[in-house]
Amino acid sequence: MSKCVIDSSALLALLNQEPGSEQLPPALMQGAIMSSVNAAEVQAKLVAAGGDPDQSWQIVVGLVPILATFEEEHAKAAGTLVKQAKALGLSLGDRACLALGLALRLPIYTTDRIWTKAKLGVRIHLLR
Repeated sequence: MSKCVIDSSALLALLNQEPGSEQLPPALMQGAIMSSVNAAEVQAKLVAAGGDPDQSWQIVVGLVPILATFEEEHAKAAGTLVKQAKALGLSLGDRACLALGLALRLPIYTTDRIWTKAKLGVRIHLLR
């Protein structure tokens, strides 16, 4: 069973061993879930930095055991967040992650401090 939702910014922080990434120990990551939208974002960053597409994907799925398909429920929730998104500068990837956390009622790990200003009823853990 999933224990937390991981945002793409948090996974990139872990991959780059950035400050705050120690908040994502292996025990926590074993119970992590990520939106497939966010997984695509991380893979894209790795590929853009020169990584092989297949190897980059394997890195993502090797760190996050469960990828959640971007379902209709998540799409509707992400679309509903558009008013807050505009004020806070949230991308579709941000809203996809938030929608998953809301749907599953799980805390979300991110590096995006602005998310704490969105009063959504889901716990946001900032890595830094």
